[in-house]
Amino acid sequence: MSGELPPNINIREPRWDQSTFVGRANHFFTVTDPRNLLLTNEQLENARKIVHDYRQGIISPGLTENELWRAKYIYDSAFHPDTGEKMVLIGRMSAQVPMNMTITGCMMTFYRTTPAVLFWQWVNQSFNAVVNYTNRSGDAPLTVNELGTAYVSATTGAVATALGLNALTKHVSPLIGRFVPFAAVAAANCINIPLMRQRELKVGIPVTDENGTRLGESAQAAKQAIAQVVVSRILMAAPGMAIPPFIMNTLEKKAFLKRFPWMSAPIQVGLVGFCLVFATPLCCALFPQNSSMSVTSLEAELQAKIRESHPELRRVYFNKGL
Repeated sequence: MSGELPPNINIREPRWDQSTFVGRANHFFTVTDPRNLLLTNEQLENARKIVHDYRQGIISPGLTENELWRAKYIYDSAFHPDTGEKMVLIGRMSAQVPMNMTITGCMMTFYRTTPAVLFWQWVNQSFNAVVNYTNRSGDAPLTVNELGTAYVSATTGAVATALGLNALTKHVSPLIGRFVPFAAVAAANCINIPLMRQRELKVGIPVTDENGTRLGESAQAAKQAIAQVVVSRILMAAPGMAIPPFIMNTLEKKAFLKRFPWMSAPIQVGLVGFCLVFATPLCCALFPQNSSMSVTSLEAELQAKIRESHPELRRVYFNKGL
């Protein structure tokens, strides 16, 4: 790009049109890129400086539009959109594919014994707890008790589901047994995400008008946000936990895996990883990140407050989290 960079590029919004699925998918393919994990602290801080400076009208000499967008996406991959805090490395969306492919692959390989189920469901829920807390919506901090309750409840739910289904599937086809980890993960997501974000359900999440002006906090918006995230997370796990069982069930009857049984785990991890590379950004893109709802769906007090200050407003917007 030649000439000076214009000062009016809206980098508070994604580069692609977020009203379309394709635009959201492009956005999340960039956000979930695992290569972002390899960036140094210096590169992250430099990206933050470029973004903060540009928002204040300060443009670095020689900065191009592509470099600005690259800095914006590096910034978004590592810093929380509401609090501005640097996120824990394994809690970032760019860690989803490498972390989930390893954990999910192992859950689906070592699912036959109780100790293995206990260990891998615990590892998975520990990871989920970090991700759900890191990507929470709003800026209301959770207490240690709330964090502990969410973590213990989700882990207990996942383990109970996995062990219960394992017991039920002992006398059915081995292929059916391979789907037990997915059922446990789906059940745990329904427990873990609402509990990890329980404070949002109590005090609400920030809602704004289309210009980003904060109007108040809404628990109704939090309910919609959390429901969308639960659906996205379950569907995100589905391809990686539904397709490999069929492939592995066939491969384990072949001479190669009978001769080299230790290859089962690496093959399973690879298959899950391949599915997650596509499922992660595509399922994140199912719902707009900056979600919206009708003013009439909000709490009565907040509706009255908005009607008084913004009588023409029909919809409010909020960050749904990830």
